[in-house]
Amino acid sequence: MENKKVLLGMSGGVDSSVSALLLKEKGYEVIGTTLELYAGSSCCNINTYIDAKMVCKQIGVPHFTYECKEEFKKNVIDDFINCYANCRTPNPCIECNKFMKFGIMWEKAKELGCNYIATGHYAKTEYNEEYGRWVLKKSNAGKKDQSYVLWNIPKELIEHVLFPLADFEEKKQIREIARNNNLKVANKPDSEDICFVPDGNYKKFLENNSNIKPKKGNIVNSKGEILGEHTGLYNYTIGQRKGLGISYKVPLFVIGFNSLKNEVIVGEEQELYSKQVLVNNVNLLLVDEIKEPIEVEVKTRYSSKTAKAQIVEDENNNIIVTFEEPQRAITPGQSAVFYIGDIVLGGGKIVK
Repeated sequence: MENKKVLLGMSGGVDSSVSALLLKEKGYEVIGTTLELYAGSSCCNINTYIDAKMVCKQIGVPHFTYECKEEFKKNVIDDFINCYANCRTPNPCIECNKFMKFGIMWEKAKELGCNYIATGHYAKTEYNEEYGRWVLKKSNAGKKDQSYVLWNIPKELIEHVLFPLADFEEKKQIREIARNNNLKVANKPDSEDICFVPDGNYKKFLENNSNIKPKKGNIVNSKGEILGEHTGLYNYTIGQRKGLGISYKVPLFVIGFNSLKNEVIVGEEQELYSKQVLVNNVNLLLVDEIKEPIEVEVKTRYSSKTAKAQIVEDENNNIIVTFEEPQRAITPGQSAVFYIGDIVLGGGKIVK
């Protein structure tokens, strides 16, 4: 008899709450859990725990909290700080998914005798006959699809992951289910910020929680000509136009950094475009290696559209991505995620 016991990650929001309801309706033995990650964050504060416990009580499933602040600091916050210290722009949700939701939570699930873990992400898993393995796919949610932030979950885990919201197209459908079942979180607003920077001021967070402090330096163009002064490298990101404090004959954008000289490099619009990028920390889900070039679609930011490209592995197990058309403002530290149709082939971190 199939083990239908599932540990569901719950943030106290409407997505994970409705996920609990849907799983129970499908006959799963649901256990809700909330990971305590960072005191005062938007996804684990006292209201989060109360809302998650209340929903679980209402639909008749148990709920546990697990204290994981130390692991979260080590794997997510320290990486966030390290990226900015090295002129990279991180996406902490990706690290959190890898180490917390699909790392520690899976370990807890096994301890509880669960065969599955689940979250309220908009993504899909299924067995694919053509590839002879379980695959991660885009959901039906269009712009709200979250497969991009899931590329680095362990591939052997995919068959044990359930995404109950995979087939919904719009958030309003989820809220409607919550209202119809009298869930008090039905109208709770979405959390859009980095959870441990709830006020959105990541610069203040860095200054208060690391050795990163304002250090002025030159703003230069690609020829090395000094055009102005910056307030600290971490205050800038690739593609940024506003807030440079430079008056110039044409609009200028941040195109790079020279950390050794403490310089922000700016350029004109056309200098923002790249046709080839290098990707490391690769996690392949659909294949085991890429020795021959593969035609794929690549997404380089959560909010960006996919672009056609060819990918191949180099001798260091990094991936070289060559786009059909040059792409704008590709940013080191962000993720490049590779798709074949709706299937996530894998992904990695953009180096340059």
